[in-house]
Amino acid sequence: MAVKKTTEAILPTTPLADVFRLTEPQKKGLAKIGIVTAYDLLYYFPTRYTSTAEIKHIANLIKGEDATIYGRVVSSKTSKGFKSKIPMTEAVIEDSTGHIKCVWFHQAYISKMLIEGSMVKLSGHVEERSGSPYLANPDLARTKELPIGSTDSLFQSEDETIFYPVYPETRGITSRFIYHHIQKLFSKGILENIVDAIPADILARYHLPTLTTSLVWIHTPQKEADALSARKRFAFEEVFMIQLARQQERALTKEHSGFKIVPEKNALADFTARFPFKPTASQEHALKDIFADFKKGIPMGRLLEGDVGSGKTFVAATAAYATVTTAPLDNKFGNLQVAYMAPTEILAEQHFKSFIEYFKDTNIEIGLLTGSGAKKFPSKSDPNGATSISRAQLLKWVAEGNLPILIGTHALIQKSVQFKNLGLAIVDEQHRFGTAQRSKLAKKDEVLPHFLSMTATPIPRTLALTIYGNLDLTLLDEMPAGRLPIKTELVTKTNRSRMEEHIRAEINNGRQAYVICPRIDEPDPTKEAALNAKSVIAEADRIATDVFPEFNVGILHGKMKPDEKEWVMEEFKKGAINILVATSVIEVGVNVPNATIIVIEGAERFGLSQLHQLRGRVIRSNHQAYCYVLTDSTNEVSQKRLKALTTAKNGFELSELDLTLRGAGELSGRKQWGISDLGMEAIKNIKMVEAARTEAARLIAEDTSLSNYPLLLDTILKNHRDTHWE
Repeated sequence: MAVKKTTEAILPTTPLADVFRLTEPQKKGLAKIGIVTAYDLLYYFPTRYTSTAEIKHIANLIKGEDATIYGRVVSSKTSKGFKSKIPMTEAVIEDSTGHIKCVWFHQAYISKMLIEGSMVKLSGHVEERSGSPYLANPDLARTKELPIGSTDSLFQSEDETIFYPVYPETRGITSRFIYHHIQKLFSKGILENIVDAIPADILARYHLPTLTTSLVWIHTPQKEADALSARKRFAFEEVFMIQLARQQERALTKEHSGFKIVPEKNALADFTARFPFKPTASQEHALKDIFADFKKGIPMGRLLEGDVGSGKTFVAATAAYATVTTAPLDNKFGNLQVAYMAPTEILAEQHFKSFIEYFKDTNIEIGLLTGSGAKKFPSKSDPNGATSISRAQLLKWVAEGNLPILIGTHALIQKSVQFKNLGLAIVDEQHRFGTAQRSKLAKKDEVLPHFLSMTATPIPRTLALTIYGNLDLTLLDEMPAGRLPIKTELVTKTNRSRMEEHIRAEINNGRQAYVICPRIDEPDPTKEAALNAKSVIAEADRIATDVFPEFNVGILHGKMKPDEKEWVMEEFKKGAINILVATSVIEVGVNVPNATIIVIEGAERFGLSQLHQLRGRVIRSNHQAYCYVLTDSTNEVSQKRLKALTTAKNGFELSELDLTLRGAGELSGRKQWGISDLGMEAIKNIKMVEAARTEAARLIAEDTSLSNYPLLLDTILKNHRDTHWE
């Protein structure tokens, strides 16, 4: 008698371990890439697709083409070039139609991956030597089987093209594993238990497929158009959900009261007159926007975006002055307070010193709070200087409302920090902080403080529209009078000596220089994943010994202790260090006006926006500044990006270009902005972003709490409430 098997329904929330028999390495691998439930697996999308039309037989390879082959390893060995002595791996690969030689230069370790008899997939450029084709430096992937859906001959039929997805892999989890387990979920009926969160009228309006259709099409497309439609839907979905979260937060914020701040015109004019320069039209416009918000009685939410050196700190200081000279709502005691949060101790200390210069002789006290300790200005012994005080005493003054301005790092959002009347929260370089961290500053009372975010990171308009749906945007697009445009030059091996002579002349003329390297230490050459990139420590030694032995060379990187970093920066500011070799730790905010040269090694390893920010370190005075961009990369896209750095007028122009040139997987979405690579693809499409923004604003206007859309509310609460804002 046959026993009828019963199976429980598989829901999106069902843990994968309850659905499949998983080994411990597989469980660890899945957890590493964020896959725990059936939903996580379904939303683990392919980065690309390969079709059988792209796969070549070895016998059909043609010189000059880019090709993908599957074959077996016949032999492999390591050797050295006869004349060049370059270490290399040589291998012979065969399929049913023939065999081909493959060569990897400077990659002797690859021979360990080429086990005789094993199956491999190779993608690369077909070269020719002595009439015989070979693959030069092909991408290598070991595989146990032929492509998904392929027969031993690689083709089901001559005119039938089969698409199969390629997923990001990790130790213990292959692309094939992901594919087959998704297919098993489909066969177990999971799609019957999935409900689409996006309202049907929105899908119809923009001709987007339903969720179940999209999941099938993105994982098993029958044709290229299927995959494109599915990716369009999921890209729209991600941007739409982020917009919903931002628009809802904006609406909820406006339900609170904010402090009314109306600065006294004469006092404000006296304060701005203290600065040694006349404000630019952009700075005056920014202050006009801020003061207009201050008068409304609802909490301001504004992003101030401007290139390095455009004067954001002046705007912040003036807004701070207007705030701390205003009485709180009850007028019972003291004035409003300002919290100014910076991403690093170096930058917090720098802002503290700047504010001392701006506020001395105003009788306005300023505090500094970092992980290293607490300081207060002015000190009793020195009216023009600061003194170290106990953390407990500083916090007491803040809580009592006796300290108007507090500058610091993440230390400002600890539970022990309590403001009496926080009127304005300023966050510098907000991409270093998540929403939850900012909220700890801003949501300690029913009367919310005004919020000013500042960034020098050039952000494409579509990205700003998406991630800053809850903030108003003000651009500082002018540089202070007298600033000379920086001269940027792409340096190759042939003109390196000319660059070094120019640096020597500039330093002998009293200037200083930065040298930026991608790494801190030299890579271990025995490691397969070793990056062939210059390191701070080795480059500093080379510069001090072989290139500029007559100058003092210092180093700065993220592994140094805070007091070590502070000492190095002080020595550099004083001029005791002529050349500072550093990682991109100096990217944010470090201000040394006498440093007029920056050399960026391995520039192809940085994004254009980051390169622009690094370059901004030397636009701090009216001296002519120089940026030398060094790369050994011959990649066409890398060359285009770096050449753009030498010609673009500003950071905003660069950010748009970077978005266009960089492909999926290169946009640093999840890491930097809290957006997936698929979402970042959508950011390139202004119509899609504006459509998502329009629909989100409409739904929130109709129903701020989203009580009529519980699935949407659940999604944004789970996935988009605490994403990074930059």
